[in-house]
Amino acid sequence: MAVFVIEIMIIIAMIGVLYYVMKHTENEYDKGPIYADAQNIDPASIGIADSVVKASEEGGSMEGYTNIALFGVDALSTNGSDLLKGYRSDTIMIASINNATGEVSLVSVYRDTYLNLADKDKDTYNKCNAAYAKGGATQAVTMLNSNLDLNITYWVTVSYKALSTVVDDLGGIMIDVETDEIDHLNNYQIAVAQVLGIPEDQIVPVKETGYQLLNGLQASAYCRIRYTAGNDFARTKRQQEVLGAILEAAKGQDAATLTNVFSDVMNYTYTSIDEKTFLNMILNISDYKIVREGGFPSMEMMAGANLPAKGDCVIPMNLEANVIELHRFLFGDEHYQVSDTVRSYSETIALDTGSYIRD
Repeated sequence: MAVFVIEIMIIIAMIGVLYYVMKHTENEYDKGPIYADAQNIDPASIGIADSVVKASEEGGSMEGYTNIALFGVDALSTNGSDLLKGYRSDTIMIASINNATGEVSLVSVYRDTYLNLADKDKDTYNKCNAAYAKGGATQAVTMLNSNLDLNITYWVTVSYKALSTVVDDLGGIMIDVETDEIDHLNNYQIAVAQVLGIPEDQIVPVKETGYQLLNGLQASAYCRIRYTAGNDFARTKRQQEVLGAILEAAKGQDAATLTNVFSDVMNYTYTSIDEKTFLNMILNISDYKIVREGGFPSMEMMAGANLPAKGDCVIPMNLEANVIELHRFLFGDEHYQVSDTVRSYSETIALDTGSYIRD
């Protein structure tokens, strides 16, 4: 099951009250958020290339941006320790914040994308969502940095329950439900309710199409729909729609409601974002705005392939070209030159997948 939307709360209005939660919640695996220390991470140890470090410094194309990895894992319990490793990150997003303007660019990395997993002891290529299961957030962040030439040290990971909790605490969200989505939405409600321990008699079926208020269970089920036209790519669009709806719902809430949201949601969160960073976001929260959304690999530079022992994968047709396009999308860099690592990965992916690409 994909869980994805609540990670993005770090860039919307609810972010402000997290400082309160960080000060008042016990830091134990099953009693509140789990915090990692991002301040003392050696960039090289999490796949940040020297050329990327240089590009992040004064005058570089990545200067002035904060890049955050957002992971949603398919943990089947509410134990905080489940967020550390052992589960695939079926949702992988990158939020790139322009610190000067507050503009936010979002990129969903398709979970089945064939990439280098950044294993410490061996050179492994597989579906990218396997990196989190193998080595937790640190390996998943290393995977993103090394394959995409990024400088991510901050991440937010959430459990299964988080999306349902935040939507309910906000009083629901408005979503435009289409005809071919209703049956899938209601079927997924049953599965989600079982995991969350919601009694069957509390499930409210969606009966009509159109713009309507969805509760937490309904919104969680809506995010899981993938068996309509567009499959997993269409699901990403639904996730983006829910994200926007949460943003709009959050903007209309008072401080007491937002404090309650974070008090609830952070019980299912693992993050490396420190207090100082959150305070800076609080001071500028009204200026944050999502200005563009995209996916990786680019639709124009991807293909499908059924790879031996790995199954159906999304193949970045020329990883190097995809990374160049990603840097143009996120940072406006029209002349980006990839690192030697990306160039090497690109060559390996082409060799591994070339004979399996579907026409």
